[in-house]
Amino acid sequence: MINELCIIKLTIKSSILTSTKSIEMNNLIKTSIIISSLAAGAPFTSCKDTQNQSIKMEHHQHAEAATVYACPMHPEVTGKKGDKCPTCGMDLEPVKKDDAARSEVTIASTPQVIEAGQPVTLKLSITQNGEKVTLDIAHEMKVHLLLVNEELTWFHHIHPQEQPDGSYVVTETFPGGGKYWLFTDYKPAGGSQNVNKQAIEVKGAPFSNAAAASTRFVSTVDGYTVSLQNGNDFKTNRTQALQFTIEKNGSRLAARDIENYLGASAHIVMIGKADKDLLHIHPVASKSYPIYAETHVDKPGIYRMWVQFQVAGKVRTADFTVDVQEGASAETSHDHHGHNH
Repeated sequence: MINELCIIKLTIKSSILTSTKSIEMNNLIKTSIIISSLAAGAPFTSCKDTQNQSIKMEHHQHAEAATVYACPMHPEVTGKKGDKCPTCGMDLEPVKKDDAARSEVTIASTPQVIEAGQPVTLKLSITQNGEKVTLDIAHEMKVHLLLVNEELTWFHHIHPQEQPDGSYVVTETFPGGGKYWLFTDYKPAGGSQNVNKQAIEVKGAPFSNAAAASTRFVSTVDGYTVSLQNGNDFKTNRTQALQFTIEKNGSRLAARDIENYLGASAHIVMIGKADKDLLHIHPVASKSYPIYAETHVDKPGIYRMWVQFQVAGKVRTADFTVDVQEGASAETSHDHHGHNH
């Protein structure tokens, strides 16, 4: 049991856009994206012995006049009854929409004061009107917790484990003092994917990693060289491709050399340096690139990016920095649904 928990609650309003258009089946590779509307969170600090600090965080889902059907694995893919997901081929399923539906994420830490270099237990509770929210499995996990420091030079993707009381618990050790951002990615049963953003303060010596460069298109990890081939061509107001190659010992890896990781060929996380807006992207493989995705970036600016891929049973994380330029105004593509704030 976790005792003397310092409970911190924040409220985030997130509008999930959906549509009911038909999806044409073709041979083009489609990619899965999870993009959630994020509002800035407020940092939490240690609590007094006699009082817990509490700020509410809300998620709102808006009712639709007509029934919406979406892929259970790729919720941004929507259509009508009988359609199939072009990414995984699964039948689209009805999605429940309810104006009154709201979920609240509570994070508690033990010990109350989080110290750099010391393990801390994080307990996440996801509730609606005081009751536990049942979660669907999305990409093989019910909860994905993404952690970054304020400078975006440290990143960790972890998975809290469900407890008998319906909470989710994980232990983490933060490498240095300062401000950190926690993104809780989860999917209420029958609902749409949500991302909750909160900030915490960690006591201790400041994190010593150098600030991220203005651009970084090549990353080397465990002898693998991962290259973002079109890193100098990122723009808003268009469908943005992400094209990655992987080489080791002078040989380029093919799609067959990359193992499935959490229900996708890889995982891509992009976070804006200015507003800490997050895009959680699930790529596919193509004939040209073992890791390929398409997304929409709403705001120009510097973004940090982490690409996680698995080879020989081990997950590697490559990091990149891109400078997204303002693109010419164009009609937003309907291949992907969602928006950032």
